[in-house]
Amino acid sequence: MLLARVFTIYPDMFPGPLDQGLFGVALKKKIWRLEIVNPRDYTTDKHKSVDDTPYGGGSGMLLKPDVVGNSIDKNVNSGEKIIYLTPKGKVFNQKIAKDLSGEKTINILCGHFEGVDQRVIDSRNIEEYSIGDYILSGGEMATYVFLDAILRLIPGVVGNENSINEESFENGLLEYPQYTKPQIWEKKEVPKVLLSGDHAKIKHWRLSQSEAITRVRRPDLWQKYKKN
Repeated sequence: MLLARVFTIYPDMFPGPLDQGLFGVALKKKIWRLEIVNPRDYTTDKHKSVDDTPYGGGSGMLLKPDVVGNSIDKNVNSGEKIIYLTPKGKVFNQKIAKDLSGEKTINILCGHFEGVDQRVIDSRNIEEYSIGDYILSGGEMATYVFLDAILRLIPGVVGNENSINEESFENGLLEYPQYTKPQIWEKKEVPKVLLSGDHAKIKHWRLSQSEAITRVRRPDLWQKYKKN
């Protein structure tokens, strides 16, 4: 069972969408667990301040290292991974999601304002990941995406686990086009090869489609695929 422990100053945002659909069912079945920690509960001043202005000037506020560090020390066990989602982190991908799905516990620190004091990131061996080249107002939304990618890889969460093996990025390519009924819609027909019943031809068609789409849309992935 995976325990996802989320550190957030907005605890009411959870479980949010993680309590719906497949993830909600898996949560009730105790296939995974969610624990929320509010760093504000670990402040030492009467105002319960979690942030302050950055040294050197600049706009915005930073989450304080003493508050964040204290909340981590009181909740995280030795050897557990701590993740901070930030645009300056390593790009999160399917391989990383697979690796993390095998962990027993993942601690996720949600940043806010201008981020987190670098000292707590360095001193607590926090791993930094980015879910894309854009800015969000806080780490909570990124955490939904991050956990979605991980949780669906845990056995028992997705009903048809074979479908996971055919998705984008599983073989280094983007996924091929998919079709369902009706066979003809707005005068557009389903590709005939998919109606043939010839599994070898269908497999070849799907691979060729994946290769063509990847070559055009993601030349970076295409170059990696060709090297393999």
